[in-house]
Amino acid sequence: MTAGYSMKAAGIECRRALDYGRMGSVIFELKKSYIYFSKFFSMSIPTTRTKEDAVISINVELCTGCGLCVKACCSDMLKIENGKAAELYGKSVFNCIACGHCMAICSEGAITITGRTMSPGDVFDLSSAASDATYEQLMSLYSRRRSVRKFNQKTVESEVIEKILAAARTAPMGLPPSDVHVLVLHGREKVTAFTKDFAQFLKSMKYLVSGWFLAMMRPFWGKATDEMFRNFMRPLFDNYIGEMEKGNNYITYDAPLAMYFYGSPYSDPADPIVAATYAMHAGEALGLGTCMLGAIHPFIQRGKKAEQFRKVHGIKYKSQEGLFVIFGYHDLKYKKGVKRTFADETFA
Repeated sequence: MTAGYSMKAAGIECRRALDYGRMGSVIFELKKSYIYFSKFFSMSIPTTRTKEDAVISINVELCTGCGLCVKACCSDMLKIENGKAAELYGKSVFNCIACGHCMAICSEGAITITGRTMSPGDVFDLSSAASDATYEQLMSLYSRRRSVRKFNQKTVESEVIEKILAAARTAPMGLPPSDVHVLVLHGREKVTAFTKDFAQFLKSMKYLVSGWFLAMMRPFWGKATDEMFRNFMRPLFDNYIGEMEKGNNYITYDAPLAMYFYGSPYSDPADPIVAATYAMHAGEALGLGTCMLGAIHPFIQRGKKAEQFRKVHGIKYKSQEGLFVIFGYHDLKYKKGVKRTFADETFA
């Protein structure tokens, strides 16, 4: 049905109904036009993985009409009609985003979602609540974690890497499907090769911390940024580049495993950071030491040299936010934790 046809058909039926009193056909044609235009003007959320809506399928024979799927749907795409679940058109801005809530809540398996990388086979049964980690267990893991930069020579096994990635895939995202990308550097040789390339790339950008450049930029970016560049970035450049030339890796610390979590032009800036955090905690739970590295990402985002660096290392997109996490088996065993605080905690 085309837009022109649907409007014309509705107009014809209105005139006929006025002539013959067939108001039922008027309602029918107007409803068809409304459904068409609702679909036409609703927008699909674009990502690098898909730009289409998901498709909702309802098995009315299995549906009990309990309404849980309607209550769970965050896109207002469902309703109860004649005692059964049905699609609701015209209320949702983005149509079905494939969050999977309706499939996860339906005990009868009466509703399935296909598209936006989701399929009915993605649904699985949850373990009992008794197997969930307690708050005390989580706090034990969190309080034990330290930013580890000293690793022994043991290689991180492939099956451990897959477990880390499996945990990170469960991280929440702005809108599904996840547009987080992960570069995995497995083995010291690969991590070191990447790091040496980054040090050379950084060397070509050393003008950013030169005296003349900082003096020129001071009026534009303000006192705080100027202090950051003079008191942090300049020493960081000297340390990264100078020590790497001496054979000391203070960038990725000779880690046997590194993962770079980054987004795309479509992704929520927070998504890679959240996924990296999940990966870090998974690594800790698997007996690894971990450390987040925030200094690499900003330098490889802008400019032709950064674009070439990304291309060489298989990094598909520049990203507003991104984070490296290094992993390895502990070379040191800490016997005490250290309390941490926020800058401020205000209850409104």
